[in-house]
Amino acid sequence: MEAALNATKWKAIKVSSDLGFTVQDVLVSGRLETSRDDLLEALAITRGTPILAYDFSAAKERVEALPWVLQARIERLLPDTLALHIIERRPMALWQSNGEFALIDDTGEVITRKALGRFANLIHVVGEDAPDNVGGLLELLETQPELKALVKAAVRVGGRRWDLSLNGDINVRLPAEDAPKALARLAEFEEASGVLARDIRVLDLRLPDRVIVRRSPNALRRPERKPGQET
Repeated sequence: MEAALNATKWKAIKVSSDLGFTVQDVLVSGRLETSRDDLLEALAITRGTPILAYDFSAAKERVEALPWVLQARIERLLPDTLALHIIERRPMALWQSNGEFALIDDTGEVITRKALGRFANLIHVVGEDAPDNVGGLLELLETQPELKALVKAAVRVGGRRWDLSLNGDINVRLPAEDAPKALARLAEFEEASGVLARDIRVLDLRLPDRVIVRRSPNALRRPERKPGQET
């Protein structure tokens, strides 16, 4: 029975091919980083292939296995065209692990480890479990855009919390719980006192009722200015 059905299927495909239902063109949309050659190789199709015999499911899996591709959709535009639409991953951070860097998206998925120079402006995250938690970190920073603009890197500590490295080599220690509240307190503290413009090294926000400030060694060695003394 199955053999008879297959024979009928391929006979119909042969008839459709004779009528011009063969692949003559491939339209691609949504491509920014993925090369057209890589996409065509993943599609594994040649001109003249019977369009009704093409395995869309297998092709979709191959395309979505490409590093930059998050989702793919393939459609027939009868009689002779395939349309491929892809959604690519958004690069969100550079992950440092064992001295090597990788570009990751907001889910922590590694996109590529090559040619990373043009992504140097992205936040650097450090720690074995940093990719698994980068989405939450990015959401946290979005709550305080002005502070987010100052963050250069984030280090995952003990699998529970983040230390942020800000411009000026300021280390901000966030708590394991209620990090959004802690970051909001820092934003209020900065607005009220301009603390981030001072010569400090560490801002410890791990205690819920205070901000612990540690000055830099240079600030500690600097003599106090006497009245009337020029600086």
